[in-house]
Amino acid sequence: MEKRGAPPAAPPRGPVLHIVVVGFHHKKGCQVEFSYPPLIPGEGHDSHNLPEEWKYLPFLALPDGAHNYQEDTVFFHLPPRCGDRTTVYGVSCYRQIEAKALKVRQADITRETVQKSVCVLSQLPLYGLLQAKLQLITHAYFEEKDFSQISILKELYDHMNSSLGGTLLEGSQVYLGLSPRDLVLHFRHKVLILFKLILLEKKVLFYISPVNRLVGALMTVLSLFPGMIEHGLTDSSHYRPRKSVSEDAGLQETTPWLDNSTSVSAGGISNTNLGTGKGGKKMAGNHSVEGQKANIPFCQSEKTYNGAQSSNGTVQHLEVPSRTSPESSESDWETLDPSILEESSMKGECEKAALEQVENRPSECLSSESLPITVQPQANTGHMVLVPGLISGLEEDQYGMPLAIFTKGYLCLPYMALQQHHLLSDVTVRGFVAGATNILFRQQKHLSDAIVEIEDAHVQIHDPELRKILNPTTADLRFADYLVKHVTENRDDVFLDGTGWEGGDEWIRAQFSAYLHALLASVLQPDNEKTLSDFGTAFVAAWKNTHNYRVWNSNKHPALAEVHSSHPFQGQYSVSDVKLRLSHSVQNSERGKKIGNVMVSTSRNVVQTGKAVGQSVGGAFTSAKSAMSSWFSTFTQSSQSLGD
Repeated sequence: MEKRGAPPAAPPRGPVLHIVVVGFHHKKGCQVEFSYPPLIPGEGHDSHNLPEEWKYLPFLALPDGAHNYQEDTVFFHLPPRCGDRTTVYGVSCYRQIEAKALKVRQADITRETVQKSVCVLSQLPLYGLLQAKLQLITHAYFEEKDFSQISILKELYDHMNSSLGGTLLEGSQVYLGLSPRDLVLHFRHKVLILFKLILLEKKVLFYISPVNRLVGALMTVLSLFPGMIEHGLTDSSHYRPRKSVSEDAGLQETTPWLDNSTSVSAGGISNTNLGTGKGGKKMAGNHSVEGQKANIPFCQSEKTYNGAQSSNGTVQHLEVPSRTSPESSESDWETLDPSILEESSMKGECEKAALEQVENRPSECLSSESLPITVQPQANTGHMVLVPGLISGLEEDQYGMPLAIFTKGYLCLPYMALQQHHLLSDVTVRGFVAGATNILFRQQKHLSDAIVEIEDAHVQIHDPELRKILNPTTADLRFADYLVKHVTENRDDVFLDGTGWEGGDEWIRAQFSAYLHALLASVLQPDNEKTLSDFGTAFVAAWKNTHNYRVWNSNKHPALAEVHSSHPFQGQYSVSDVKLRLSHSVQNSERGKKIGNVMVSTSRNVVQTGKAVGQSVGGAFTSAKSAMSSWFSTFTQSSQSLGD
């Protein structure tokens, strides 16, 4: 078989960008050991060097705690490289093998076990399909017991690029391995709460170990949004990696800071992390708008999605604070190992990176104070026809799906390495749906709006006001109960489980698609207060303030005229609704859980006591009966003897 050597000419580029092997070195930690084609053009396949944008690749491909499992699979997202357009989708299969089993043991292998990952970096979000192919190749690669044999990896690259294409996004293969049925069985009525949390663009952290269960559950939730997996994640990982101490020092020497401020285009300002604070005031992180100016160099070759600049060409200026804000991340991560964290020696470096990122991005939507957006409606030539969204930059259908949720700094990170912790409080990140296996992420509750503990199917929402907004309406409870009943009613047949239409994976996605279409159609109707109350008046009001709603509402969507503009489960209140509400309250409130546990334990004690009492009474009755029989027989014998 072919061994490592001089790199041949680069093969034609296809949907798969690179095949990468990541190993764990006992001194250097996780590092890239092989890449085909090389990650950096002109370097060898065995180069350890990484593009700056992908500096976290080794930690994503070989997840935290991988040594606790013999093998597993992880999905992750990488930011586009300078000049590229879209998110890079990564699938990594990792295994470990005993060092003594290797045929060729290299000198740097000093531990008893060897951990490595085989990773595919793709332009298409075919997570399950890539996983199925990659698991077979990873198994074969490890069976060689000689990791210098890399011809099988090159063959994998050629095979995937010849067999995979964009047409696969149009079929059901894009959902391979993502089961909404299992999700509903596990989370039950809470699935709708997860759906609404993401619609509101909140900071949602999923937590569980091992990592395959984590990424599977997170991506399955996203698959409930029409078109999201296929076309909605192209802008979901636009972030700048944190610079190292040496890079910061060099940048501080070469980059002059004039009056501690930088210039930002008006189009970028209106669409950065603008949060609505109390009292309706607009805030951009912790920064204020000032009338100062400076020139900061940035990557000129990075392409924009819509190819448009600010319409009026005016410039606004954002003051960079002289120190990090109290809400910044440094003090929040004091419990982490200092060797893991890359401390920044330059004050305001995170803010500077944020401003550079804003400069490089065009306006995708306008704030409420800006001029209205006028877009000509697309011809209604068919619901499955995809057209480029003029505002979102995503491929949209005639309903405006997928919604532009994962754009403008709202990140989707199926797995988040510990080295990426700073993104949770980065000023350029307005929200995220992220997965983590390290408990340190879960402990930092103030950095997220909700923590989803997958093991216990528990959705912990920190803000009481947000809990009220997401409290399901009666119609929502009917919808969720309808899903749960259809999923659970035919579980007995193990051969047909999940294969039918009703209660199956595609059926569940169709129900959520209908729910979302009904919500969108209802919003467009005049005098719709009563209709929207079935979806939750507070929820709809909060949703209308999100970026994805403003982008969607800026265009016309003629296909929605055919959708019935009301909640799919609207109707009169009944006794069954009271039972449903009571059941939901008991299952989801802390007091309800305590009452439920007390009732269960009480019932168990009553049953056990009843059995004990029954055994005692029964035993006493049997003893009395035998004693009576014995006395009666004795009495009979005595009477007979007296008669004689």
